[in-house]
Amino acid sequence: MSEIRILKMLDTFQPVFRKLNIDYSVMRRILELKLTMDQRRIPTILSQNTKKKEGNQFLKSLWIYALYGLILTPFAFLGDNYLFQVSIMTGIAMFILSTSMISDFSSVLLDVRDKIILNTKPVNGRTINAAKFFHVAIYLTLITGAFIAIPAIVFLFTKGFIYFLLFLIDIFLIDLLVLAFTALIYMFVLRFFDGEKLKDIINYVQILLAIAVVVGYQIIIRLFDVAGLEYVYNFSWWHVLIPPVWFGAPFELALNQDYSSEMIILSLFAVLGPIISVFLYYFLMPSFERNLQKLMEESSTKGKKRRTLNDLIERLVCFSREEKIFYRFASIMISRERDFKLKVYPSLGMALVFPVIFLFNNLSFQTLDELGQGNSFLTIYFSNIIIGTVVYMLQFSAKYKGAWIFQTTPIQKHTIVYSATLKAVFVKLYLPVIFVLSILYIWIFSFRIIPDLAVVVITALLQMLISYKIFNNGKYPFTDPIETAQQGGGASGKIFVLMIIVGMFAILHLIISSIPFAIYGYLAVLIVLTIIFWKMVFK
Repeated sequence: MSEIRILKMLDTFQPVFRKLNIDYSVMRRILELKLTMDQRRIPTILSQNTKKKEGNQFLKSLWIYALYGLILTPFAFLGDNYLFQVSIMTGIAMFILSTSMISDFSSVLLDVRDKIILNTKPVNGRTINAAKFFHVAIYLTLITGAFIAIPAIVFLFTKGFIYFLLFLIDIFLIDLLVLAFTALIYMFVLRFFDGEKLKDIINYVQILLAIAVVVGYQIIIRLFDVAGLEYVYNFSWWHVLIPPVWFGAPFELALNQDYSSEMIILSLFAVLGPIISVFLYYFLMPSFERNLQKLMEESSTKGKKRRTLNDLIERLVCFSREEKIFYRFASIMISRERDFKLKVYPSLGMALVFPVIFLFNNLSFQTLDELGQGNSFLTIYFSNIIIGTVVYMLQFSAKYKGAWIFQTTPIQKHTIVYSATLKAVFVKLYLPVIFVLSILYIWIFSFRIIPDLAVVVITALLQMLISYKIFNNGKYPFTDPIETAQQGGGASGKIFVLMIIVGMFAILHLIISSIPFAIYGYLAVLIVLTIIFWKMVFK
C-alpha cells in the first residue's frame, strides 16, 4: 500500500519527532488508521461520481491535479522576466492548493472525533496534534507532487537545473505556508467564537478565503506595468503582503543576479514566512486543540427574531398562503444550511467582485470621468453569470433525507414549491448583490443608467427561469445529496451555455443602448416576456 510506503519514509525522521516530545510509534499508528479510513472517502474533485468504487479514491483523483499542472508549462517559454512569471505561477499553485485544502482538509483539521476516542487513552496531546498535521501534510504533498510533476520536468529541460531546484523549494515552502496559514486562521476564529456561531464563522472564513485567492490573483497581475513587450516591476512596501511575489524574488535574485534590497527582502519573506507560520502553528497547537472543544458545544442562545422587512417582501412577492410557506422554507434553507452556503456563497462573492474587477480594468487607459460617460456599466452583467450555478445547486442539500416532507404535505399546486424557491433565491441572494453593485455603478455612471440596471435585473429573472427549465427534472428542491453536486461534467456544459446566454443579453443591451430611448421599449418587452414565461413554466 502506498500509504505504508509514505509512513516508511516518515520512519527515517523518528529522532526528530522524539526531540519534539512526540511519541512517534503512537503517531504512526494513528496515521496508519486515518489513512486506511480515508480509502472510503471520496474527494470533492470526484464528488460527482456517485458510484461506489474500490480502492483509495483520493489517489485515483490525482490525475486531475496533473492536468491542472499543465497550466504552468507555458511559463517555461516566457523569457527571463522571472519575477512576473513565477509570481503568476505561484499564485496559481496557491489557488489550487488552498482551494483543495479548504474543500477537502478543513474537516480533518477541525476533526473532534480524535478527542472523544484518544483523550481517554494515555496519549500525549502533542502526538495527536502531530498526527493530524502530518495526515493533512501527506495528502497535500501527494496533490502537490501530481500538480508539479509535468511542469517540473519541462522546467528542468527548458530552464535548467537551478530553475528546477528553486521551483521545487518554492513549492515546498508554499505547501508549508498554505497548511500553517489555514490552521492559524482557524485558530484565530476558534479563539474568539464558540458553539453554533463558531461553525457559521468558519463557514464564512472558508468562503472569504476562496474569494480572497481570486482577488489576490488579480492584484498580482496589476503589480506589473507593461512597457513594450516587457513587464516592468516597481517595488512598493505593501508588496510584502502578497505571498506569490515573495516566491518570485529568489528566481530574480539567483538567475538574473538582481541583488537589489527589495529582492533580498522579498526572498527573505519567501523563506521565513512559511517557517515562522509552521513554528507558530506548532506552539499554538495545544491552545488550538483546547478551543476545538467548542465545536462539540451546542449554542442555546437562539432568540425569537422579529420578522419585519422579510414579512413585507414575502407579502409583496408571494400571492397565496401556500407560496408564502414555501418561500419562508426556502429562505431558511439557503440562509442556514452550511454545506449549501459553502457551495453557493463563493459564487455570490465572485458575482460581487468580477464586475468591479472588469470595470476598473478600464481605468488603466481612461479616467474615471471618461469611464462614467461610456457603456462600461454593462460589465454588471458579470453578476448574472452565477445564476445558472445557484439554480443548479437548489436541487441539493445536506438534509436531503427530509425530502419526505414534500410527499406528506397536502400541497395543492406542486409547481408553487419551486416558484417560491426561485423567488426566495432572487430576493435573498441576487438582489443584495445587485443592490451593492448598483450603488457603485450609479456613483460612477450617474442616474442615467437606472433603466439599464432595471433591464439587467429583469434579464436576471429571465435567466433564472431558463436555468430552472434546463436543470429541473420534476424534482422538489433540496432533495438530492449535496455530495452528488457536480463540479464538472454535464452540469458544467449547461452552466457554460447559460453564461453564453448572459453574454447574448449583454450584447443585445449594447445594441439597444445605441438607439435613443429604445431602452425603455426593451425594458417593457422584457417585463412582458418574463411574466408570460413565468406563467408558462409554473402553470
